Amino acid sequence: MKIEKCPECNGKIRIKNEDYILLGFNLGKFKTMICNKCGLKLYDEETMDKIDIVAKKMGLWGLETKTKLNELGNSLAIRLNKNLVILLKLKKGEEIVIYPENRNKLIVEIPSKP
Repeated sequence: MKIEKCPECNGKIRIKNEDYILLGFNLGKFKTMICNKCGLKLYDEETMDKIDIVAKKMGLWGLETKTKLNELGNSLAIRLNKNLVILLKLKKGEEIVIYPENRNKLIVEIPSKP
């Protein structure tokens, strides 16, 4: 698939190998079509198939899930899915840091392990 003009702003598309970042993880360099005007990044089907393969091998596939808050005493508890726990190597009782970025987003940080 060859695209010469950006579907968003009509800018010129150039092709370049760029790092593909998914959920903060670098999956490697892939053929990327980039608009010189608005910076939109596009990928052809073949490239997306390659990206999907790498994401699955790294365990990054299917990490985004919905969960419900549970009541635990006078507090609320957040459940993390098994794939996320495995990827981040989390253990029961391990300390994490949670803080709001804004009214609609929580940040969860895992302190560095010695």
